[in-house]
Amino acid sequence: MKILAVDDSMLIRRLVASAASVLGAECVTAEDGKIGVDRLEADPSGFSLVCLDWNMPNMNGLDFLKHIRADGRWKDLPVLMLTTEGSKDAIITAIKAGATAYMTKPFFEKDLQTKMLDCLGLGFE
Repeated sequence: MKILAVDDSMLIRRLVASAASVLGAECVTAEDGKIGVDRLEADPSGFSLVCLDWNMPNMNGLDFLKHIRADGRWKDLPVLMLTTEGSKDAIITAIKAGATAYMTKPFFEKDLQTKMLDCLGLGFE
């Protein structure tokens, strides 16, 4: 299993990588949405989950999300938004754009692991 962490914060990328490691997954990172798209293009069917920030340079998370949802290869790829954008409107916008789940920063690694498992369909009902 491979997880793509798209965030301009090195700290968050490391946190996602640590959570992925605990779950037995490999983590590939990208500093912005454009690099994230490049990572997906390099391995179109290789990722099980994307952990995605909203506010990033070059291509923000919402544009990244809309881009991959418009491409049939990734229409069903789970996307977990990890962002400081915590307003009700932001959450609704992300879910309507195709986000699978949403977490606001800051968060604990254990909560991130639980949410990642849920997105992967491996959580507890």
